[in-house]
Amino acid sequence: MGLFKDHASAQGNKAEASAPLAWRMRPRDFSEYAGQDHLLGPGCFLRRAIEADRVASLILYGPPGCGKTALAHLIADYSQSVFTDLNAVTSGIAEIRQVISNARKTKEHSGQKTLVLIDEIHRFNKVQQSALLPDVERGTITLVGASTQNPFFSIIPALSSRSQIVELKPLSSEALLFLLNRAISDLERGLGKMKLIVTPEAGTHLIETTEGDARKLLNALEIASVSTPPDAEGVVHVDRAAAEASIQKKSLVYENKDDHYDTISAFIKSIRGSDPDAAVYWLSKMIYAGEDPLFIARRLIVSASEDIGNADPDALGLAVSAHQAIEAVGMPEGRIPLAQAVTYLATAPKSNAACLAIEAALNEVESGRVMAVPPYLKDAHYRGAKGMDRGKGYLYPHDHPGHFVPQDYLPEARVFYRPDKQGREEAIAARLAEWRKIRLASKPGVSPKKKD
Repeated sequence: MGLFKDHASAQGNKAEASAPLAWRMRPRDFSEYAGQDHLLGPGCFLRRAIEADRVASLILYGPPGCGKTALAHLIADYSQSVFTDLNAVTSGIAEIRQVISNARKTKEHSGQKTLVLIDEIHRFNKVQQSALLPDVERGTITLVGASTQNPFFSIIPALSSRSQIVELKPLSSEALLFLLNRAISDLERGLGKMKLIVTPEAGTHLIETTEGDARKLLNALEIASVSTPPDAEGVVHVDRAAAEASIQKKSLVYENKDDHYDTISAFIKSIRGSDPDAAVYWLSKMIYAGEDPLFIARRLIVSASEDIGNADPDALGLAVSAHQAIEAVGMPEGRIPLAQAVTYLATAPKSNAACLAIEAALNEVESGRVMAVPPYLKDAHYRGAKGMDRGKGYLYPHDHPGHFVPQDYLPEARVFYRPDKQGREEAIAARLAEWRKIRLASKPGVSPKKKD
């Protein structure tokens, strides 16, 4: 048996040595773990819970390469529980039931809990997630799920409410530099046995272009180091050119719905905040990631009315024109009318008065008494309408000076639209104030207030 054991151990070591650098360099303790100081810094709640082996069920949520799986394995290393892991991409309901069955037997025989790591847990459907509920509730298993998608969207409420949601952040440049240096110098699992020199420019490029993703950083470093021929003395020099070659075109394909909605949110808020530079940046990110340009154009149409409105009525026309232009010319040329519309909207005067007006009116209809149409405003164009006094007493504005005549268009006075005096809305505000003043003066027994 010892002979077979030694052979298995040798095979395992061989497989480990041939594994990708990112896998070999996964942290064995907190001293090797990079980033997430808000969770794992000295005295932070999650680190205390892990070190005390008091971790409850967790959903680790964050972008790719931020350390979710590495943290889950650290939790397993510190835990006295039986450890098992599943990948939601390859595991089905049968595997889940088998793991739960084994966990129940272990608890019955030894009282020991089972820690179950489920990578990509958001890929489990509702039935698969529901199968975990009873044993998470009873504490038969401690669930540690890793997800790149927001658990509040991708995990069923019953499971997320029984788990602590922990958000991990993209790794900082400092954390990535720590990982880079450790991988270069590590003799056992890293590249320390190579005569490897990575120039500062190459390291900076690798860190900047991998954007907080440790896996992408280490994979790129490994590609650069093994694909660069050594010099006469056997030294491998990874310079900026080698680093650039190891990371080709950036991949910005959205991993999940969060990326889509968060980016469009930042985009619209930048337009609303009158920052054309930020707005164009988020536009370029969406274009690069392959976002539907017609979706972007539709959001511009909404923004033109919601955030600019009558302060600059031309904004809506330009947004609609941009949508039509994209339909006509397609991409990549469509990026140009998009950029024109975005910069125009971002620099236009802003008013949400029209948006507030419709919201106030809808609230009035929904929560108040619905007012009936006065007879003189009703349709009088059909046969028999005059016999029912439809339209009787209606004053046609074009028959009066200035094409205006004081007349009530609601049974009860209401004010919903309050121009914000921004851009062209300043003139609208003045005109509307004068009309309201005339209407008020026309009512019996009511005199307009004198101006101060």
